[in-house]
Amino acid sequence: MIRQQAFIDKKRMLKGGLHCHTTRSDGELSPEETIRLHKQKGYDFLALTDHRLYNYKNFAPEVDITIIPGMEYNNHQVEGISGIRTFHSVCLGPEKESGNLYGQDEYYPSVRADTQEEYQATLDTIHKKGNITIYCHPEWSATAVAHFGKLEGNFAVEIYNTGCDFNNDMDYDAPYWDQLLGMGKRIYGVAVDDAHAKREYCNGYVMVNAENNVNDIIAALKEGKFYSSCGPEIYDFYVDGDKAVVECSPAAKIRLHSERHPTTVIRDSEGKLTRAEFDLTKNFAPYDYVRVSVGDSEGRLAWTNPIFLK
Repeated sequence: MIRQQAFIDKKRMLKGGLHCHTTRSDGELSPEETIRLHKQKGYDFLALTDHRLYNYKNFAPEVDITIIPGMEYNNHQVEGISGIRTFHSVCLGPEKESGNLYGQDEYYPSVRADTQEEYQATLDTIHKKGNITIYCHPEWSATAVAHFGKLEGNFAVEIYNTGCDFNNDMDYDAPYWDQLLGMGKRIYGVAVDDAHAKREYCNGYVMVNAENNVNDIIAALKEGKFYSSCGPEIYDFYVDGDKAVVECSPAAKIRLHSERHPTTVIRDSEGKLTRAEFDLTKNFAPYDYVRVSVGDSEGRLAWTNPIFLK
């Protein structure tokens, strides 16, 4: 049996937000309001990722929530072309005493990078400063896999982004993730808000199998010990012989994914599915990896990270 890392030696799963903005950059809510809202919505941890402005601070110290150090870094767009191939990265780091070389409130201007090869130098710098990176909203950035798929060192790519979904009908349900996985990249998928307007907060999040402290959460993210969701819960995901099994909260559909193979879907019109088994000997087997998505009766989705079979 191979069990996905999120469900091995499972602790209490921690609910967390990895990408949001406040009035420290271009968000609608203040840092204090943002933190209090997430706590009210049941979040255990939160990264305040304002543009190019690093943060470690809990601006609402009376709120018992773990603040993950971080920021969003973005480069200049291609000269003369608006809104195309602009590379954005969420940077997340450990506590400062654990090797994070960024400083509180340090501001980092954008660089100019027209290609992924040029932007790689920026990623290398972020990683040398002790941070892990998420590649942000590839559809919104107009970066098809051909334009960002060679980047090295990202632990994850955004597979759901509330702001891009609500405002642009983009970056929902993992449009490019399977292409990266099919190229052999072992990269995880995260659901985020990238919230700027108030209505965008507290929709996309991760559920992490970790102790509730910064360094353990960062380590668990790097190891893929989480799943992503906009509402449904996933309780287990494993491969046993020739079948993949998932257990979840009541669902209307559960889908098996691998590369761009035709999707296998199990449906229930009453939205009461809580378990699904998939035969891995069918539909263009053998598979290099498998992952599952779960959709509830309200159309909300959740996504496991992959189980790598080769």
